[in-house]
Amino acid sequence: MRTSSAIAIGLTSAVTGLAAGYRLFARNACVTWGATAEEVGAALPGDGLLPDAGTVTTRAITVAATPEQIWPWLVQMGSGRGGAYTYDWIENLLGLDMHSAHEILPQFQQLAVDDVLPLGEKGPALRVAALDRPHAMVLASTDHHWVWAFALRPTADGTRLISRNRIALPDAGVLQRFFYMLVMEPGSLIMEAKMLRGIKERAERTVPPLPAPVVDLPEQPSDTPYVPNWPTRVLGD
Repeated sequence: MRTSSAIAIGLTSAVTGLAAGYRLFARNACVTWGATAEEVGAALPGDGLLPDAGTVTTRAITVAATPEQIWPWLVQMGSGRGGAYTYDWIENLLGLDMHSAHEILPQFQQLAVDDVLPLGEKGPALRVAALDRPHAMVLASTDHHWVWAFALRPTADGTRLISRNRIALPDAGVLQRFFYMLVMEPGSLIMEAKMLRGIKERAERTVPPLPAPVVDLPEQPSDTPYVPNWPTRVLGD
């Protein structure tokens, strides 16, 4: 009995110490990977959809491409679509049917508000809550526990691609919250950092070279894979 109690006390102390150390020394770097203090503190589209989120992550990367060149890679993401540009083998262990594309897929470019993107057969479905092409895309889970927003902000070096997750755990107990903080948050960083780097690599690889200056040529039709005037609405329209 004494041995069992000692083990229980030891494990509890170890977990508590690990949680305290993570919160003090590593958590901020984990949930704000790549983002500036300004980006972390800035309001993004979708924030109001889950204002009381227990966990908020804001991660970012600089892409040497324009928002218009990055946008097609974002709108084609999803299960059975363009994938998530991360570790497919991990995603597919969870049955998410992710197969990261290495090219722009025209058939998945016409995303619209209220479209629903499933995450595999058992995962939560994500509804397109807002689109502001080519500046912002917001996905909200149909169980109202997750909002995932992407923002594209032009800079002198290209574009800042910002990804923000807002997650609520309304029914989670203490142990579940510990598990989420100590396991899921670092795990999400591994997957999301790979995703952001994957988008960066793809968008930069497909940036066309600047054409030579020309004059007096007839206007040419756009070769964009999506319709420029495709209707875009925001939540509530």
